[in-house]
Amino acid sequence: MRRPNLLAGVVGLSAASLLALPALSSARSGPEAPAPVKLDILAINDFHGQLEKLDAARTSSGRINSTPAGGGEYLATHLTRLRAEAAAKGAASVTVAAGDLIGATPLLSAAFHDEPTIEALNLMGLQITSVGNHEFDEGYSEILRMQNGGCLPDGTGANNQNSCPDPAAPFPGASFSYLAANVKYTATGGTILPAYTIKKYGGIKVAFIGMTLKETPDIVTKSGVEGLTFTDEVQTVNALVPVLRDQGVRSMVVLLHQGGVPSDPTKYDECAGVVGPGVDIAKALDPAIDVVITGHTHQAYNCTVLDPAGNPRLLTSASSLGRLVTRVSVEISPKTRDIVRSTAVAKNNIVTNSDGTAPTPTITALIAKYRAFVATIANKVLGQIAPAGTTNAITRTADADGSGDSPLGNLIADAQRADPTVIPPGGRAPQIVLMNPGGIRADLLEDASGNVTYAAAFNVQPFNNYVVSMDLTGAQVLAVLNQQWNNPTPGANRVLQVSGLSYTFQGTLVTPVPATPNSNHVVAGTVMVDSDVNPDTPMVPLDPAATYRVAVNSFLSDGGDGFSVLAAGTNKYFGGLDIDSLANYMTANNPTTPTATDRITVVP
Repeated sequence: MRRPNLLAGVVGLSAASLLALPALSSARSGPEAPAPVKLDILAINDFHGQLEKLDAARTSSGRINSTPAGGGEYLATHLTRLRAEAAAKGAASVTVAAGDLIGATPLLSAAFHDEPTIEALNLMGLQITSVGNHEFDEGYSEILRMQNGGCLPDGTGANNQNSCPDPAAPFPGASFSYLAANVKYTATGGTILPAYTIKKYGGIKVAFIGMTLKETPDIVTKSGVEGLTFTDEVQTVNALVPVLRDQGVRSMVVLLHQGGVPSDPTKYDECAGVVGPGVDIAKALDPAIDVVITGHTHQAYNCTVLDPAGNPRLLTSASSLGRLVTRVSVEISPKTRDIVRSTAVAKNNIVTNSDGTAPTPTITALIAKYRAFVATIANKVLGQIAPAGTTNAITRTADADGSGDSPLGNLIADAQRADPTVIPPGGRAPQIVLMNPGGIRADLLEDASGNVTYAAAFNVQPFNNYVVSMDLTGAQVLAVLNQQWNNPTPGANRVLQVSGLSYTFQGTLVTPVPATPNSNHVVAGTVMVDSDVNPDTPMVPLDPAATYRVAVNSFLSDGGDGFSVLAAGTNKYFGGLDIDSLANYMTANNPTTPTATDRITVVP
């Protein structure tokens, strides 16, 4: 409706006369509308138990671009500052996360079943989080323990793990809420954790819905999700919207452990060509959803997407390892009880740790406590990296030729091939080893003294997977290699690191769209294998009809990452832990010399 012009017909008035007309204006405008409720949502994702800050000069995981960032002590300080800034402008604040807070963690946390990370997040004031796929690394019953507390009966700790190491301080569980809207018991259809939580700000209800990616069963150990069903993200949220509306909720936020990838990852507070499943989900969610906070891809972006009704809504992600905090500032209308999207803004804030920012003492004390508990294991020296006399690293970064072959991947595969625990009594040693790149979580770094410690090796392989040997035919080996282009995460690099094997493929490992099922990228006749377990003997062509002994970790053995052929292997035999394979190999081959990245070749 067109507004009436209150000054229509009023002519010849001076500026002073115009200023003398407040009575006319107020008489027609009525009482003042109530002020909007202000709320700052502070979000992190993919923390992965990174309690200690990393050396920004030696790993990109310790910085955002060139700015040193991260560490639990500093994350806590920045969260405190952002809450104070919210209060200063009259806004409430809530601290949330989008999954993978635990799992794939450094030894400082993993040695205690990630209890230190949960305790740290309690101290940081986290209030709500979705589950991520890595929350299932030790099984869904362990997620429930993370929420509710209690100690595991593992005595002094099996496999270098020890629940509740301080008898005087039992594990209390999370003081924040874990949400799992799309993770359900197959038998009953009920969710394993609440689907959502509702908070009130200025008397107005705001709902937070949490969930992980539906493909979680493809990327975690099979035993960790047995008996569970992971439902479609869009369908799950859209079914909850009328449930929330019936409770008087109009403001809705989704915490989604799924994300996108920008074309320029350096633009951490922009939306640089971000694509991926998280973006597609955010666009398809019911128009009632106001904000979508994401994770999983370890990327940083600050986007606005259009919902199905054509209205803009924020889509954000805060990188990983506590290096960023996203501040989403919204206003909620007291009249509609809904977030006013036109006023919503987001900013990704770097968690600086070398600019004079003070660490939070309570987190510092927590880190010191668990450092003392784990010191004997963590500080054990495994060996050195050649050449001697320098501080070295063996990198997981793939070769620049696009083959996907990496020095660290080769080292891990060689170590598993040399592991005697995977040889069945009276059986054969593995001729071939295949290692998934997603299981290699960091570069292998020497410390300041030029030593590789157990803690450094554990940072590389933190999952405590077992090494499993099995029988595969040559035809199955070839099928596994071709499955690298038929994986559950389009656009992701799934190239397997290999030992005892070489081959050539055509094309590119990272595809913008799902590859054609059963597509053949491996060039015919190029697959070569060692003729026996001696790596110095000449390689021979792969025989499709022959049977080979192949070793993989237990995650791959279950068909993880979409490698279903490996699940069909026969005569499986479980050896020791993959981390022990690496540790023992380094000790036996000290100093360790990085291998050439010549096992996989790519042609146009």
